[in-house]
Formats: sequence, C-alpha cells, structure tokens
Amino acid sequence: MSVVELPFGRGSLSARIPSENLIGVFPPRSVGLAAVDEGDLLRRALENPIGAPRLRDLARRGQKVVIVTSDLTRPCPSDRLLPPVLAELSAAGIPDEYITIVLGLGLHRPMTEAELRDAVGGAVFGRVRVVNHDVRDIVPLGRTSFGTPVEIFRPVVDADFRVCLGNVEFHYFAGYSGGAKAIFPGCASEAAVTANHAMMVRPEAQAGRLEGNPVRADLEEAAAMVGVDFLLNVVVDGEHRIVQAVAGDVKAAHRVGCEWVSQRGKVPIPALADIVLVSAGGYPKDVNLYQAQKALDNAAYAVKPGGIIILVAECAEGCGNRTFEEWMTSGDTPSALLKRIQERFVLGGHKAAAVAVVAQKAQIFFVSPSMAAWRLAGMEPYDSLDAALAEAWKRLGRDATVLVLPEGGSVLPQPPAA
Repeated sequence: MSVVELPFGRGSLSARIPSENLIGVFPPRSVGLAAVDEGDLLRRALENPIGAPRLRDLARRGQKVVIVTSDLTRPCPSDRLLPPVLAELSAAGIPDEYITIVLGLGLHRPMTEAELRDAVGGAVFGRVRVVNHDVRDIVPLGRTSFGTPVEIFRPVVDADFRVCLGNVEFHYFAGYSGGAKAIFPGCASEAAVTANHAMMVRPEAQAGRLEGNPVRADLEEAAAMVGVDFLLNVVVDGEHRIVQAVAGDVKAAHRVGCEWVSQRGKVPIPALADIVLVSAGGYPKDVNLYQAQKALDNAAYAVKPGGIIILVAECAEGCGNRTFEEWMTSGDTPSALLKRIQERFVLGGHKAAAVAVVAQKAQIFFVSPSMAAWRLAGMEPYDSLDAALAEAWKRLGRDATVLVLPEGGSVLPQPPAA
C-alpha cells in the first residue's frame, strides 16, 4: 500500500492506495527551486526590476501612495512583501503617513481588524493606514473596449502612485492570478467585476492561457486606465514559502512570473485516471468552496470521462458566497445550472456553473466534514476521505487507477496527446 498525504485546512488527511493502482502523486515540479532565503529573493527582485526602474527611483517625495494587496482568500504573504516595499518607499522620501494599504476584496467579504493586522503584520499595521476595498465607494473611469465599466475604489484612483502586490498561480479563467488583477477586479465595483467575469464562458478563457484570453485582456486594459506604477509578485509553495519573486512593470514582470509558474505547474501525467484525489492545497485555498473550486477545475484535466474526482477541502466558511450557495443548493441539475448561466450571467452563479461543467465529465465526491450534510448540485459530500474512497472503489471496481494532486490549485495536468 502507498500512503498519500493531502493538505486539509492547516493540517492534512491521509489515504492508503494499493500501489498497483497508483499512477502517481503529482505536486508542482521543483524546477528552478533553490534553497534561497525569502528575504534574498525579495531583495534581488526589487533591486533588479523587470521593464521598469527601481521602486525607490520611481516614487517621488510628496506623492500619495497606495499599495494594493490580496485578501485572506489568497495565499499572498503580504506580511513578508510589505516591509521591503515600505523600505523602498522610505528610501524615495515617502513618509508612512502618505501611504495606504488597500486589501483588494473583489466581491469577497470585508476582513476584520484582526484579519487585517494578521495579513499585513502587526508592525506594518501600526505604521501605515490599512483599509478594505469598498465596492460602494468607487470612481467611474469609462469602459474598456470589451464594454466593461471601469469603476475603481476611490482611494486607489486618488493616489499619485500605485503598487500592486500578489501571488502568481493558475487561474481557471483569467489564465493566471497576479499582475493587474490586484486592482481590477480586486478594487472594482460589483458591476465591473460581473462584466469582466461574464467572459469566463468563452472557450479562450482558460487556465494557463494569457494570449487571446478575453478576461485577462479586459482586466489589463481596465487597470491601465487607472495606472499601475510598480509590481511585486511572488510564487509560493505548498508550505506558503516564497520560492520565486518578480518586480517591475505590471505586465512585463507578471509575464516572467507566469512563465515560471507554467514551467513548475504544467505537469505531464502518463495517463488519465479513473479516480483523481485532489486537495485545494490547504488553508487559505480551502477556506471555502468558492476558493477550493479552482482545484476541482484543474483536476478535470486528469480524470477519464465518467471517472470520479475526490475533492478534499476543509471549507470552514462553507460555500463562501451567498449567491454561489443559493445556486449550489437550489436542487438544479448541472445541465440546468449551465442553462441558467448562459441565459443570464450571475456572479457567484458562475462558480456553480464551473462546478457543473466538471460534473458533466466526471462524478465529484467532496470530502469536508463541515459540509457533509449539505445537498450540493453536482457534488456528493462525504465526512471522511476513507468513506469517499470506499464508495469510489465500489462504483469503479478494485482495478480503478488513481492519480493524486496534493496541490490542485497549483498544478495543471498535461495528459499525453490523443
């Protein structure tokens, strides 16, 4: 028997798989990884920006600066990124009272004061102003060529200089996270986010794709209307350690980060599997089902048609979005959910539609003790991994092959060409 570990919340769950059934365990590749101190990685990135001067040479004394970073649903280590960024701004002559840190929520819930302090670090929280983005306090700036209204959080628009922080990983319809996404949709209005995300139904909007991706093109056009002066993005591993950092121009630096993520995360697999065990990657990627869904989308690339995907995700906050929850608990079939989203795009409903797409290809088992009693469209909840596996063996037989993705949000399986 082979024992496999799957991240779950702040811990892990284990499963015993007959070795003859196991195709393999596929984490992100270790390409380019070296035992480099996180501080050194950040220092090198900031000292050698891509496509832009150094931050301390760009910012000017007297400017009001906004630093936009991620909320608690993203594994962005803001508390480690902010001190060196603030040091660069200090070297440029910008005092702390001229700096505001904005947590780009998109349409996620506001963070509590304790969560804000934890996100940015106690020392930073005591130094500079830290605020949640507010979807109601926005400034209209026009429309993109796609027709998306560009409505941005007022403090971001009012700033003289804007810095975006974030982490880069695969995103199931924007191609990759990070880059201009911090400001748009991170700091946008509900109408703006909805219009941008409505394009997720287009076939070109897919994980790992930048060129020709309408969602990515739209959000970068919108962010350019606001203006982003500097970027610091990182890649983190399954232990939330920084393993790569890029800084500089919001697009040029981001593309270098995306290429690195691609080399690390586009992992060849020898065959499609009957059963795919996938973890969202643990906290915060499995804080709710709204976030954990991304791993499910990636797992669909590794499963045989009619097979079973077993998603392991703690989801202590449940679905994580009211509209998503309404759609997932509506009693509708996956095909009915897809029909609804095609008739009228609804933010939150789009996540349910994404689950429905996968459910039409494979059976979805969902291991989450906190949600085991829920009735979810296209998903069968289980209170333990052992129970889910036992049912999978029962349905597919003891000869079923198994493939494991312990960090499903960070791996885009690449099956052999047909």
